[in-house]
Amino acid sequence: MKLPSRPQDKIIIALDVPDTDGALRLIDSLSDHGQPPSLCKIGLELFTAEGPSVVKAIKSRGCKVFLDLKFHDIPNTVAHAIKSAAGLGVTMTTLHAVGGPVMLEAAAKAAQESGGSELLLLAVTVLTSMDAAQLSSTGISLEPKEQVLRLAGLASDAGIGGVVCSPLEISAIRETFGDKLRVVTPGVRPTWAATGDQKRVMTPAEAVKAGSDWLVIGRPITAAENPKEAYAKVVEELI
Repeated sequence: MKLPSRPQDKIIIALDVPDTDGALRLIDSLSDHGQPPSLCKIGLELFTAEGPSVVKAIKSRGCKVFLDLKFHDIPNTVAHAIKSAAGLGVTMTTLHAVGGPVMLEAAAKAAQESGGSELLLLAVTVLTSMDAAQLSSTGISLEPKEQVLRLAGLASDAGIGGVVCSPLEISAIRETFGDKLRVVTPGVRPTWAATGDQKRVMTPAEAVKAGSDWLVIGRPITAAENPKEAYAKVVEELI
């Protein structure tokens, strides 16, 4: 998948809304002279409510789709899910790296068999809501950065094209893997926005400078009093 060339193409709009109508209204509100956001993320809430039809609806607006369902199951089940995602024509989709090497390898193979060279598989490392204490409560004694690097290594070895990590681990990913892995970063918050429930955050400009390829941004834009103005402010930060 080609890397973004324009500042606005680095932004993935998180469509954290309950239905298709809300998603389309949000996309339309952010469109500039008929040009919609480059990439939009469909997560668990929206996909569970609306199913595959919402992917088709958003693509019809001219947006590429990041299907963020974080697959984590036995290898055969995940492989079939990846093939289904490829069939929907999505540009990116996620799976949990903690599913292990066999699951990751099965996913990578499924993407290739589906002709999904344009489908970027992203291994989720450590959720941005997790800190060292949260990891410890699940039996993981590593610091978040160490766990991220371990899981990124599993993904890289399995042939997965990219990872999802917090802004605080971007530099470590780049130092360890160079450009071998694409990096998608949630937990991005402009200085003028609240951090919410995310613990490991950074501003958009800082995240791109650290080496992130794409930034997932939701509430700072979508929950703003004027979403289009907020979107423009974030783009301005990246110029």
